[in-house]
Amino acid sequence: MKIRVLGAAAGGGFPQWNCNHPNSRRAREHDPAAKQRTQSSIALSQDGKDWFLFNASPDLRQQIQDNVVLHPQQDLRHSPIKGAVLINADVDHAAGLLNLRESQPLRLYATQRVLDVLAANTIFNVLNPKFVTREAMTLDTALELKKPDGSSMGLKIIPFAVPGKVALWLEDASKGDNFGSVDEDTIALEVEDMESGAKFFYMPACARLTDELAERISGTDLIFFDGTLWVDDEMIREGVGVKTGQRMGHMSVSGSEGTMASLQDLDIKRKIFIHINTTNPILLDDSEERKIVEEAGWEVSYDGMEIEL
Repeated sequence: MKIRVLGAAAGGGFPQWNCNHPNSRRAREHDPAAKQRTQSSIALSQDGKDWFLFNASPDLRQQIQDNVVLHPQQDLRHSPIKGAVLINADVDHAAGLLNLRESQPLRLYATQRVLDVLAANTIFNVLNPKFVTREAMTLDTALELKKPDGSSMGLKIIPFAVPGKVALWLEDASKGDNFGSVDEDTIALEVEDMESGAKFFYMPACARLTDELAERISGTDLIFFDGTLWVDDEMIREGVGVKTGQRMGHMSVSGSEGTMASLQDLDIKRKIFIHINTTNPILLDDSEERKIVEEAGWEVSYDGMEIEL
């Protein structure tokens, strides 16, 4: 199973277009220790020829251009991309679908909740239903990924709910403290190569680690995990926002209840942060925070990162 990180940053990318934070300035000036990153997404393949997207970021056109394995290989109209799986309806995970509107056969998987959101927004009708099949995923039920022609990708996923919240643009303050969030609003994926049995977890959004979730991921070979913020009040502290990480549905990397502390005893062989906000110092190769996460056994993902299981 081949995994390629298409984008490692959180919404807005790194540098974010309107951000003049020192991190973004370093990235914009092409500082080699502040690698630019596009918005969060990975691509997955069993054979290295046919690929599935996990989330479709607004930067998808650039990500396709930057990854030769996703370029057309034959005929006048072709794509190695056979479909996409969406974990939620966040703009930075769904808006990239609009890049896939050229009558190309695709298969799109999401929870019914997310499919309903897409159906209610008619701009997504540019994904012509004659070519793009939309299929609902059921939580905690194994699903074999299929190509548009119905043949198998050789990959199986199990979607499951994780603590989080409804996408920002769908929040409804009249529905209480959770803004109308339901289980299907934020999910993660357990992914398996049906031939080799290799598995990993993809969790770019998670608000806290429950006992049930810890048991589920314990002992796995690989996990991609939410690395949005270093500390919960980071955006407030840095003067670039008014929301905490918890308010946005994300765990912090550091702290006694943060990701590093919560996952340190779970015997996970390889741990990689993804969906990293432009203010997070772990983006910088030369930061003290990067040193801390690496000493704790974590990696920080970057665009173009390749992994084989």
